[in-house]
Amino acid sequence: QVQLVESGGGLALVGRSLRLSCVASGDIESEDTMGWFRQGTDKHRDLIARYRKGSSQPMYEDSMEGRFTISRDAAKKAVYLDIHSVKSEDTGIFYCNLRRYHSDSSWSDYWGQGTQVTVSA
Repeated sequence: QVQLVESGGGLALVGRSLRLSCVASGDIESEDTMGWFRQGTDKHRDLIARYRKGSSQPMYEDSMEGRFTISRDAAKKAVYLDIHSVKSEDTGIFYCNLRRYHSDSSWSDYWGQGTQVTVSA
């Protein structure tokens, strides 16, 4: 079993910065990778950034690069998302994701419960 617990959401004023945190627990494997997704009003769950298997460098969705910074603390099994200068379109639920790769090249995704971010002018 894998558990992901996000925190750090809430009400944010336009232009402020926000840090989201996610801590993984349970049956975590060394090659699991973690990332962040955002679900906006359109209900689509869009990738913001994630770490890739076998790489210490994260990848960002093109439209997300610049205002978001992902980081991690392997010892704490945690991943963080810094949102710089929040905008109204950042309003939504932010989900932490853990991806587990299998020997046949398939993968399984695990999700946290999400943390709500509401941006106010």
